[in-house]
Order: sequence, then structure tokens, then C-alpha cells
Amino acid sequence: MDLSDKTVLVTAGASGIGWAISQAFFSAGAQVHICDVSSQAVKSATSEIPKISSTLADVSNLDDVNQVYKDIDRLYGQLDVVVNNVGIAGPTAALEDIEPEDWKHTLNVDLNGFFYVSRRSAPLLKASSGCMVNIASTAALFGFPLRSPYVAAKWAMIGLTKTWAMELGPFGVRVNAICPGSVNGPRIESVIANDAKQRETTINNIREVYLRQNSLRVFVEAEDVAQMVLFLCSKSGRHISGQAISLDGHTEGLSNWFDYKAEKFTG
Repeated sequence: MDLSDKTVLVTAGASGIGWAISQAFFSAGAQVHICDVSSQAVKSATSEIPKISSTLADVSNLDDVNQVYKDIDRLYGQLDVVVNNVGIAGPTAALEDIEPEDWKHTLNVDLNGFFYVSRRSAPLLKASSGCMVNIASTAALFGFPLRSPYVAAKWAMIGLTKTWAMELGPFGVRVNAICPGSVNGPRIESVIANDAKQRETTINNIREVYLRQNSLRVFVEAEDVAQMVLFLCSKSGRHISGQAISLDGHTEGLSNWFDYKAEKFTG
């Protein structure tokens, strides 16, 4: 796959799924710009691949987002692809136990930050007949008990994906979302640990619950997500827009924790 004529922005692009996506685009020949809130992650990423440019940025901060686009304009003068990958897990808590500040913080990053980046990207993507790929979640397709702020943001992402596909389609811009299941890596391990603490059970019990949510009994790899992003932005995906594509081993449902005890999966 040759994407040597493309300039790509990957938000939260310095680690995890974002770094896998950044590496995949770079390997395909694209000019890659990443933004990330972690200076350590940015330093590590750009040390590994110095030709990847970067902006240290919190996408929930408008000034930071504006700086990202100043840097892209200065370095490249164009944008062909934006990958909205930023997302925080938010609290694991029952509705009545969610602190309003935790709700606001999760939505500020996962929804407002997504909007800020997409808003600034739109004119550039219109000019290049480019692509937007939004990294959502299976939590955008099902109810997910105890994860209300995260679910709210991800369901909104799907609605906006379909809306912006309609708005931008006449300009040749394709907008899609990918809905990964549990992705191997530090983030899912943190989520599992938080759930285990909330449930007063073991990490292994909770991991087994997560595995049993999909038919293939697997966690997906960050590289799987990256390859799907590349496909959607390539000529092979030129007629795909407005879609929410599951990449999850076929999720059957996100378990209602109140209906069973995780202990039954032990042994």
C-alpha cells in the first residue's frame, strides 16, 4: 500500500493504538504528524522514528489544538487524513456514584476534543478530498454498565461520524469509525484492574469476563486496528463512508455486571 502522497494527523499518536496507527502510515510512505498529551510518549515515539513530527497537545484545550494545525501548516501545508484516536476510559462507577467533575473531564477529552480536532480538520480535508477515521469502541454499539461517561462520548462519536459523512461527502471526504473490542495493552489492563477492584474480585476473573464478551474469545491487537485504518484511507476503501466498523471478535454484548458473579468463570 503506497500512501506517499498523504499527510496524516494521528491524535494520541505516540503510544498504544495511536502509535501502531502512526507506524503503519509511516511504513506506507505517508508524512505523519502526531499530537499527544504525554511528553514522555512523544519523546519516545519521535526518538524511534525521527521523521514523524509532533506537537505536545491536550485536545480538550483549544489553544493546544490550534497549535497542532499551525504546526501542520508550517511543516506540510496540507492534511489528507485525520485519525481521531484520543480517548480516556473515565470512571468505573454506578450512575449515582459518578462525580460530576469526572463526567465533565471524560466528555471534555473524549467528545469536546474530538469535535475541536474534527472542526479544524474539515476545511483541510475538503481541500484534499481526504479521510477522517474515528476510533470509537464496542461501547458505542452496546450499553456498558458502570461506564456512563465513556459510553456517552463513544455513542456521540458514531452519530457525528454519520452526520459528518453526510456533510463532507459532497466534497469527496470519507468519514468512518472503527469500533475495536478490548485491545491488548496497558490500557485494557488498567480497565480490568479497576473493574476487579469495583467488583471485589480477581483480575483474572474480570479478564475472563471480557474475553467471553466476544464469540472468538480474543482481545484484538493494536496492529489490527492500524491496518483497518490504512484500508479505509486507501484506494481500496474509496467507496466506504459513514460506517461504524466493528473489529472485535464479534461482540455478543457488554455484560450486565448485576446479572451474574464473575466467580462462575473461575477454574
